[in-house]
Amino acid sequence: MNLETPVNVETQLAEQRGGDWLRGAGLRPTRQRMTLATLLIGDGQHRHVTAESLFEAACNGGDKVSLATVYNTLRAFCAAGLMSEITVDGTKSYFDTNTTEHPHFFWEDTGTLTDASTERMHITNMPAAPEGAEIASVDVVIRLRRT
Repeated sequence: MNLETPVNVETQLAEQRGGDWLRGAGLRPTRQRMTLATLLIGDGQHRHVTAESLFEAACNGGDKVSLATVYNTLRAFCAAGLMSEITVDGTKSYFDTNTTEHPHFFWEDTGTLTDASTERMHITNMPAAPEGAEIASVDVVIRLRRT
């Protein structure tokens, strides 16, 4: 007889996803990494977060983690290829769990980042990279203002 409640099953599934995500990238699933990984991909959905918003989510969930640890962990996730970092205005960094190349909308009124469709987007006539360099990626952030 299975006495687990649906909430416990959902929590276990979220933690399993987080652990698999970390191990798949060769990262050791420490307690803090597991906490943040579960928040980021536990429900199977992609996220755009700032270090501050992830820190707040962890604290609201009752998890003890410092803001410095969140920053360091996000950087480690990026270095492992689990996330990409998108910088807006050179001052604000967002971290995206969807690592495929895709454009983003930046909503100026709320300071949020969302995915933009690639359906009609074509990047053409790129400048040649300088000698000894290659283009690693192209980041497109489309700033939006509500009317």
